[in-house]
Amino acid sequence: MSRLFASMLFVAFIHAGVPAFASSAAPFDPAAHKLQAGRINEVMVLGTPHLSQLPKLFDPAHLSALNARLLEWKPQAIAIEALSGLQCAYLRSYPQRYAETIKLYCWNPAAAQAATGLDVVAATVQAQRLLAAWPAAPSAAQRRKLASLFLAGGERASALVQWLRLPAGERRAGDGLDENLAGMLNTLLQRRGEDYLIAAVVAAKSGHEQVHAMDDHTADAPGEDELAEKAYGEALMMAWDNPVAAQRKRISDELGAALTTPAAVLEMYRAHNAPAMAEMAFRGDFGAALAEPSPQHFGRKYVAYWETRNLRMASNIRELMMARPGRRVLVVVGASHKAYLEAYLQQMHDVRIVGTDDILRQGD
Repeated sequence: MSRLFASMLFVAFIHAGVPAFASSAAPFDPAAHKLQAGRINEVMVLGTPHLSQLPKLFDPAHLSALNARLLEWKPQAIAIEALSGLQCAYLRSYPQRYAETIKLYCWNPAAAQAATGLDVVAATVQAQRLLAAWPAAPSAAQRRKLASLFLAGGERASALVQWLRLPAGERRAGDGLDENLAGMLNTLLQRRGEDYLIAAVVAAKSGHEQVHAMDDHTADAPGEDELAEKAYGEALMMAWDNPVAAQRKRISDELGAALTTPAAVLEMYRAHNAPAMAEMAFRGDFGAALAEPSPQHFGRKYVAYWETRNLRMASNIRELMMARPGRRVLVVVGASHKAYLEAYLQQMHDVRIVGTDDILRQGD
């Protein structure tokens, strides 16, 4: 009966003709149809250089002014450019394709799994259950337990959030953390990376229990053979040997060489988050790759990978808003990703992009 009704409705629709509004020449634009009632999700994308690559003169203490500005914005969730433990578990199940990706981007949680007796999936499930019933004032033992589960689940930055929320005297082994894991967390306190020195610090000071890994490397794929891999790399290096890329590197090097004060760090972030730098990234990198002339279309394959990765990152960020609509989400990501993520997320009906100009402003 329902099939007959559907068929009759379809026939009636066809004979009724196409509605007048459907004849408009303007293409459908999702960004033109924003949420009309309720608080829209707000996303701020902070483009960052990778702190591990900054000159040795860079003192992490000089991030104080930047982190204070980020705290002023009052983010309710923080997403980071890291692979989740669950994605790394998937990649490990497919080493024929992802062996190099695993080596470069996936931390090995074996020590934490040995201490807890839990694999990535089991640890993730237990962490989610703990958080679902998380008290307003958790004990130090509960925080150590959650930190151990985050480590076993491959989520080091979230484990560090729990470590930072503990009083210094409670940062010790116990409740799932052995001496090795406790030492590992203490080492992460000093690790030169934006996930730890910016995202985890701001998350802990904002009262969050975790950060959210949103990177995606499922589009990674090795070349057909060693010769093809070598030719691919050579073609891209030739594409990147251009005046715009050289200028961009000079600017980054000059900014990095001046990182002697918190004000200089803010200046570096202002530069990396400026629209002009995004345009230079395209012209020196992705645009140059598109124009790369190899018959194998190496540059176009690289850009396809880059766009796919950013789209999947954007979808992970969007998913983060699903459980609690109306959130303020801070995204801490490599500067080259910033403009792409903003453009893709701006298309979403329930997302408003918040620029970084105000928090990176000059002066007090």
